[in-house]
Amino acid sequence: MSRLVRIATRQSPLALWQARHVGALLTAQHPGLSVSLVEMTTEGDRFLSAPLSSVGGKGLFVKEIEQALLDGRADIAVHSLKDMTSVLPEGLMLAAVPVREDPRDAFCSPTGLTLDRLPQGARVGTSSLRRSCILRSWRKDLEIVSLRGNVQTRLQKTRDLGLAGTVLAHAGLKRLGLEREISEVLSPSVSLPAVGQGVLAIQCRTEDAEVRALLGPLEDAVTRVAVTAERALLAKLEGGCKVPLAGHATVEQGRVHLRGFVGRPDGTQVVAGEVRGTAKEAQALGEALAEDLLSRGAGEILRDFGHAGRGPKP
Repeated sequence: MSRLVRIATRQSPLALWQARHVGALLTAQHPGLSVSLVEMTTEGDRFLSAPLSSVGGKGLFVKEIEQALLDGRADIAVHSLKDMTSVLPEGLMLAAVPVREDPRDAFCSPTGLTLDRLPQGARVGTSSLRRSCILRSWRKDLEIVSLRGNVQTRLQKTRDLGLAGTVLAHAGLKRLGLEREISEVLSPSVSLPAVGQGVLAIQCRTEDAEVRALLGPLEDAVTRVAVTAERALLAKLEGGCKVPLAGHATVEQGRVHLRGFVGRPDGTQVVAGEVRGTAKEAQALGEALAEDLLSRGAGEILRDFGHAGRGPKP
């Protein structure tokens, strides 16, 4: 078919790789289709001097891109799903999720250290409250250094600041051909991934039936089930970037295993749980796990950090 599809994307190397990858998937499925990139800088890219939790949360990476869709300047947008809030703007939908890349975290050390070989008082970099909480709950002696910027920038800062290492998403490192930087891939039992980690989110206008049809072949049913469970957990907890929160689902032979936690940023309290059920129950499983976590202390943590009204009242 002869048609141009405009893809809105951030300008970071990883975001551009992701947008081009989706473009290649589209043109492979639809001979004659052409794509162009609408490159944008978001608030999250501009405000790099402070932690995300203090400047408005992860939605800062998607707002301008979503507005480009709503304004008709782009036909689709490609995001890292973990950057997206649990509620989408009216008029937009998550039209397709391709096959998930490895969702695990990875530890990158300039000197090849692994987590269990870190010396006392080691300095570790991360821009994630979730990863900070995990590290602090595991090793109280570690010093966490805030790192912002794209993947390459954070790796360079790790070297420049003389840090023992940093924790990054394995998926991003793989996509950028930077697996050589990895000292250790972290099991979900050690570092439970963020909601949607490793998943590309392809967004379009709800009313754009033609674009939705074009995106249909890119949808992966198993990935959709997993992220439905994870995002149901996120939505029920109303989690943003002010509280450490994780949610990761695996799907095997139609069965879903969802694990999640809510913690305090200093790692002194982590409320964790898990549920199992069928793929058809994905949404309900996410909501059920959220209710379980809220009833066991997550509600108090969320209230303490500005998420009023969640969990049992004291």
